[in-house]
Amino acid sequence: MKIEQIYTGCLAQGAYYIESNGEVAIIDPLREVQPYIDRAFNDGATIKYIFETHFHADFVSGHVTLSEKTGAPIIYGPNANPTFNAHSAQDGEVFQLGNITLTVLHTPGHTMESTCYLLKDENGKDHALFSGDTLFLGDVGRPDLAQKAADMTQEQLAGILFESLRTKIMTLADDVIVYPAHGAGSACGKNLSKETVGSIGEQKVTNYALRADMTKEEFIKEVTDGLLPPPAYFPMNVKLNKEGYENVEKIIAEAQALDANAFEAAANETDALILDVRHQDDFSKGHIPGSIFIGIDGQFAPWVGALILDYKQPILLVTPEGREKESITRLARVGYDQTLGYLNGGFDTWKNAGKEYDTLNSVTADQLETLIAEGVPVFDVRKPGEYSSEHIENVPSTPLDFLNEHLAEFPKHDAFYIHCAGGYRSVIAASILKARGYHNVIDVKGGFAAIRQTGIKTTAYVCPSTLK
Repeated sequence: MKIEQIYTGCLAQGAYYIESNGEVAIIDPLREVQPYIDRAFNDGATIKYIFETHFHADFVSGHVTLSEKTGAPIIYGPNANPTFNAHSAQDGEVFQLGNITLTVLHTPGHTMESTCYLLKDENGKDHALFSGDTLFLGDVGRPDLAQKAADMTQEQLAGILFESLRTKIMTLADDVIVYPAHGAGSACGKNLSKETVGSIGEQKVTNYALRADMTKEEFIKEVTDGLLPPPAYFPMNVKLNKEGYENVEKIIAEAQALDANAFEAAANETDALILDVRHQDDFSKGHIPGSIFIGIDGQFAPWVGALILDYKQPILLVTPEGREKESITRLARVGYDQTLGYLNGGFDTWKNAGKEYDTLNSVTADQLETLIAEGVPVFDVRKPGEYSSEHIENVPSTPLDFLNEHLAEFPKHDAFYIHCAGGYRSVIAASILKARGYHNVIDVKGGFAAIRQTGIKTTAYVCPSTLK
């Protein structure tokens, strides 16, 4: 028996490859499926099942394409009812995989179709739980994402989740391994651990939502408290996962490599968004006017989903050379399939063609210390929890996630300064502001990490885990 967790840091997502005696099951695959097919081929094995824990909101799964390519059936738990051909398993249904079995544990609450899969080894012993978004390490799945579909309140869903955890998961032996669908960084929970593999016993001790003496009322209150609004792209991803989507290989093949003139013409003729995914320092040194920065080496897909509100928006890419296909693929992972093309040869192609380009002004944290004494306006684009934990005195919170709601607060004509934690998000914010006519924005290099090393006055530090 082999179990491999295939973890994608950008999405904080874990897919699973399970092999026994020449038969393979894939759980919650990514949209690009060839790596699973290649792995099975190299193992001399056949993909027999594709298991889905629920209709994912934060990424587009590869279940449909993988089934088309391999003939393996897609398995959901009860209440799923997708529009494509799939097997809706019954609670307790058992699937044989080589010398092991996977048992369906219907665990509604995160969503009504949410299902875990319990792996029993060759001796019939409970070995591992693939817990989807029902149970994370340190947290449980947020119960507010399926309200519209289920016509239920988040409190009602939380109550159902409480019962699922107590009757299906906490009854398992302490040594059962837990393989969750997500780790820290996912918006599907609020307190996820950085660890990606744990055990039932550990979670009973450390996970606030599994306290033995916890009442249902306490659970509902604690699980629903402090939930930030879900990213805007979540409903669209659920729809794609439930109704199907185009093969990502076709999307990649249709994206055109464009020279500077063709790129400029495409931008003018299609009203496409120019998305620059290079490093923030490279973007600051030079970028196409009006382009938006979201760096491929940061939390790329979640920020794309949070900030590009129209998933049908045509996109033209400026990428590091050699990373064009990767960028298109990672956009498609969260349902952004309208990549028209990319600048062939990268930004140097634009510069070498003599095209106009813009730059982003910046200052160091030490320079900001002098400027703050002169009363310049500064804005903090970190998340509300980061801001509450510690921030520059008298500086307002204007989180990147909700930048559109704060546009009126930024000076239209005078210079102003923005920072995040380390410099990635502030450049995203600056690019959006510049694209909307705020050319007087100045980035603070190094963000709050650098600011803390200066004499700039900040509020007293409060541990984030104590904040409500």
